[in-house]
Amino acid sequence: MSALFVCMVDYLQPYEKVQEVLASHREYLKKGYEKGILLASGPRNPKDGGIIIGRFKDKADALAFSKQDPFCLQNLAEYRIFEFEPVLHAEILTSFLEQ
Repeated sequence: MSALFVCMVDYLQPYEKVQEVLASHREYLKKGYEKGILLASGPRNPKDGGIIIGRFKDKADALAFSKQDPFCLQNLAEYRIFEFEPVLHAEILTSFLEQ
């Protein structure tokens, strides 16, 4: 059984430095989409970080995922991870949430 998490990604360096690693970060996230664990991701506005929504076994699993992100490996960002229970959701999410 897995749970849904919102990962708040906070940049620790100027956005110009973050952009230098953005392609690697997105390639890493693509692997999460291929595994079926990520639902959505993207930058916040203003561009001081991002948001990732995913399904993980538990918070430790979400933290392990975050620590392998090139942003974290290069000390460009840190994750704040929140578990939540989607009591109400659009029907389109049902199959994702039941996996």
